[in-house]
Amino acid sequence: MVPLDHPTDEELTRRAQAGESDALGLLLTRHQAPMRAVALSLLGYGPDAEDAVQDAALTALRRIGDVREPAAVGAWLRAIVRNAARMRLRAVREVPGLDALEQLRVRDDEPSHPERVVEQHAMRDWIWDAVEELPQQQRLVLMLRHFSGITSYQEIAEVCEVPVGTVRSRLNQARAKMAKVLLSTATGGHDDVSALVEESRQEAEVTLDGAMRGQLPPEILELWPAETELVGVLNKKGDRLHPFPAMQSTRVKGVTQQLRHVVASRDIAIWEMDAVTPAGVPNPCPPTLAWLMFRQDGRVRKLRVVFPGTAPGTPPGSPA
Repeated sequence: MVPLDHPTDEELTRRAQAGESDALGLLLTRHQAPMRAVALSLLGYGPDAEDAVQDAALTALRRIGDVREPAAVGAWLRAIVRNAARMRLRAVREVPGLDALEQLRVRDDEPSHPERVVEQHAMRDWIWDAVEELPQQQRLVLMLRHFSGITSYQEIAEVCEVPVGTVRSRLNQARAKMAKVLLSTATGGHDDVSALVEESRQEAEVTLDGAMRGQLPPEILELWPAETELVGVLNKKGDRLHPFPAMQSTRVKGVTQQLRHVVASRDIAIWEMDAVTPAGVPNPCPPTLAWLMFRQDGRVRKLRVVFPGTAPGTPPGSPA
């Protein structure tokens, strides 16, 4: 007879499929040793074997609903590790793991995106809590690569003003830490990331509306205190510059922006925009851009406006 405090694999799998993140965490912990044994048998001792196990854990997070024989979930997990290890043996992939997060990339214009599956399984908040545990530099490259429209290594390198090799390194570090954090936080409570993103979306819409009218409402002005700095390509001189004058310059030029997508963590927000410049305006704004905001105590401390796909050093219009 199985003790009540020791659920079977079948019970844990069914609970995980119903959306209990702690059940999936227990499954992964229970089968971690045999999963590692499979990786070692194919890859030998070293970081590749550990990476394959971590990749498999993240893939299991996304695909737990695919298990058709819950009692045989152990074999299913080992098969995922085996596939991950064989992929490493066949070729070096551009994306350094994080398969599960790649499938969780949120796009407003893709109603059939696999993220809705994650919503059904109540796993997204668990993932984002793990994202929040990453150091800010790792979290930024991960958010850009897997959750925004700025996905190429070259674009991310330009946005972060670091070499492409540094982007690869930070993504590798983020993936490894993510797998460990997911296992260690499976049984805890998790913040509602949907509420966080919706709050950021509302802030973006009100900010854009106020900027176009030339007057930000008081509740939005609180987000942009006097010490907020505009950094990056729109502030080439490096002087201390508040973003609002650049917003006013945009209004004068007649450039309009339409919010397309929002990604938000507790202290980083990414607002992706479509921009339209009136005909005949010199030095027009590129058609797509993104606001990267870094917060402290809820307020924006730095704003960097970036233009994906624009050649470095090309002076864009003033779209902020």
